[in-house]
Amino acid sequence: MNSSNSERPINEQSSGRLEPLILLLLAGLFGFGQYVYAEADPTPEERDRRQLEESVQSLTDKIAASPKDDRLYSQRGDALFFLGKFQQAVADYDKMVELKPQLDASHWRRGIAYYYTGRYADAAAQFDRYHSFDNVDRENGIWRYLSQAMEQGREEAQQELLRYEKDDREPFPDVYQLFAGKITPQQILTHIADAEISETERTKREFYAHLYIGLHLVVLEDHENALIHLEKASKNTWAPTAGYGPHYMWQVARLHHQKLQDQLKPKTTMVDEDHGFPVTACGCRF
Repeated sequence: MNSSNSERPINEQSSGRLEPLILLLLAGLFGFGQYVYAEADPTPEERDRRQLEESVQSLTDKIAASPKDDRLYSQRGDALFFLGKFQQAVADYDKMVELKPQLDASHWRRGIAYYYTGRYADAAAQFDRYHSFDNVDRENGIWRYLSQAMEQGREEAQQELLRYEKDDREPFPDVYQLFAGKITPQQILTHIADAEISETERTKREFYAHLYIGLHLVVLEDHENALIHLEKASKNTWAPTAGYGPHYMWQVARLHHQKLQDQLKPKTTMVDEDHGFPVTACGCRF
């Protein structure tokens, strides 16, 4: 809004200024003001999406000028992943490794992107390679399990869980036991609630707990309860601004929550009045 003009009385503004105001008033009277308002005041989600799309375009321009800079593919791959464009993200992550092969073993983001494109065997193989790079990080072992569960089935994936001997960051020792079938979601959350830790640390542990409890329940096909935990993870206040890794995993929580929410939406059924056929919201007869 132009404050230098909007603060003047209306009768002092030009007639050209009055016309948009009249249009807005008429829009409200005739019931389409909501669309004018939505265009003028986008939601935080819409703003974030626009910023990501602008980032992709900017990075594409930079890549055209510097096509061998693996960092640019890394950044664009992340932006594409956050937009839910998983196949395009994989392509950029692959290009990173092509340009700098030494990045392959540590590239956990590519493993997660493989998972969301349905390339579960490739995802599991990526997490296997990461284990040779870092044999302490149980979060990697969880993603290997999730990938194998989709590819081979839950029981076989559980039997092939990686073994860890060294200590890991909280709450992953407990969370990993969840996938081994040795602890319940409520026990994990109770341990976090009872721990003598700062509230920031508690919020951090709650984020990872809800994210992976949700993904565990997805494997069990308990989608209604999975949705509850993924929503709590996506609304966590610590993760979005806690640093690169936590922010990436917060995006995972947000995207998987949205994916599951879309899957669980009831399909609207209408009737074709001319022929009497049931018609879905997409216009498909059955």
